[in-house]
Amino acid sequence: MTERQNSFLKGAMVLTAAGFLVKILGAVYRIPLAMMIKEEGMGLYQMAYPIYVTLLAVSTAGLPTAISKMVAGEVAVKRYRNAYRVFKVSLMVLTLVGALLTLFLMLNARFLAEKVLGNPKAFYPLLSISPAIFFVSVMSCFRGFFQGLQDMTPSALSQVVEQLGRVISVFLLATVLLPRGVEYAAAGAAFGPVVGSVAGLLVLVAVYSRKKASLFGSFEEASNSRVENPLKIAWQLFAFAVPITLGGLIVPVMNLADAAIVTRRLQDAGFSMVRATELYGQLTGMAAPIINLPAVMTMSIAASLVPAISEAMALKNGQLVAQRAETGIRVTLMFALPAAVGLYVLAEPVCALLYKSPEAGIPLSILSWGIIFLALQQTTTGLLQGIGKTMVPVKNLAFGAVFKVAINYTLTALPIINIKGAAMGTVAGYLIASLLNFISALKYTGMTLHLKSMVLKPAVAAAAMGLFVHQFYNFATAAGYGNGIATLGSVGVGVFVYAAVLLAIGGVGEEELSLLPGGTRLIGWLKGINFRRR
Repeated sequence: MTERQNSFLKGAMVLTAAGFLVKILGAVYRIPLAMMIKEEGMGLYQMAYPIYVTLLAVSTAGLPTAISKMVAGEVAVKRYRNAYRVFKVSLMVLTLVGALLTLFLMLNARFLAEKVLGNPKAFYPLLSISPAIFFVSVMSCFRGFFQGLQDMTPSALSQVVEQLGRVISVFLLATVLLPRGVEYAAAGAAFGPVVGSVAGLLVLVAVYSRKKASLFGSFEEASNSRVENPLKIAWQLFAFAVPITLGGLIVPVMNLADAAIVTRRLQDAGFSMVRATELYGQLTGMAAPIINLPAVMTMSIAASLVPAISEAMALKNGQLVAQRAETGIRVTLMFALPAAVGLYVLAEPVCALLYKSPEAGIPLSILSWGIIFLALQQTTTGLLQGIGKTMVPVKNLAFGAVFKVAINYTLTALPIINIKGAAMGTVAGYLIASLLNFISALKYTGMTLHLKSMVLKPAVAAAAMGLFVHQFYNFATAAGYGNGIATLGSVGVGVFVYAAVLLAIGGVGEEELSLLPGGTRLIGWLKGINFRRR
């Protein structure tokens, strides 16, 4: 694979590195926050998020991806001035949309808390988080533009700074406001995204200002091609963005349905309101964030695939489209399979280590299998968006969402299943959506399903890893080591065993190894000892 061909993977690695750092920073405040405001506070904190993310998806789910795709297509055929105009039109649109949605949430926070969420205490977190919609909307325009240029570094840097601002403000405000009540502490935590988004936006504006004279100035001068009318660009943006926005709304709406359904159905099963809120907090505030950590990799792959596939489509290079699609799927499963197995085996120890709540490991052990299907759904969505089939993943995810809501509603009310039913519904929803997406991706990209290299080899390595991790954890605890040392040691053993087995059976190739730190030297060493390759 040439440097140009695997550039999208390198971009994905940049975003992944930033994403993992962001998640690690997130743990800095989420763990003490959970200990500080307890399950009820986490439940209130998480209740605000589905509504916030639903409104945020209206402005940021589709337009940034549309910007990325359109800019990549224009740059591929050297229409630089038009690429720059796409950015300027998009910035005006997202500024307006973000302002309107922020105002909407502020004015309707009390109604949403009392009538939709069924908990008046959720008013304060909703009101507190609302300004973040405006700043994130503007910030996403800059990120979409840089990603369209296949320059992932500004986005990665802004993500890290954004999370730093969030971590500091969440922890400080929750600490200061806790004496006034758990709802005020949750509101202080909910203001974290506002501070973080302002910090991230300032970073992107600084990068833009620094590069404008050299890079963006050349955009205005490098091409004499006709520049599109701003209204036409806006129409093209919305034509591409609306289906993606609809798809982006499905997950927040699903989470909103959980917020409205799960706690009520748990009460129908015989739990008190406080206990139902605690169980909901375990699922969404403790287990779900752990599941989202492995998804950082696949979200980065999907974000990088959109401009990469769009570029290949603009160049009318079908072979490159198929090649990038195959690589994206293979790398996705290479990361998702061991993550799912590892979290299933260590579900309760991980929750005991992070939250001092081993009970949260019950929903985590079920959600862990959803990593595979969530990862596959995200990557295949990026593929389909890149080739212009934006409505296909929307329909598939909507179909999966229907099953999720039905399963949640039915199983959560059964006392013997309770919160596990919501976790099962989530896994089933992503399973259906991902399989339908994968079938569509095979059809439209022309990629070949290499079952052995894509699925079987990483699955064998993940299974071997799971057995070793299980045995090592039991051995460590039996030897008298505490849960923390046993869990961290098991994770280290798992990483080593998975990598060793995957290398031994030829499940990883030079294109993946070259992306690792010191990858070139590792490839040379493996060749020197005639190590088996795929």
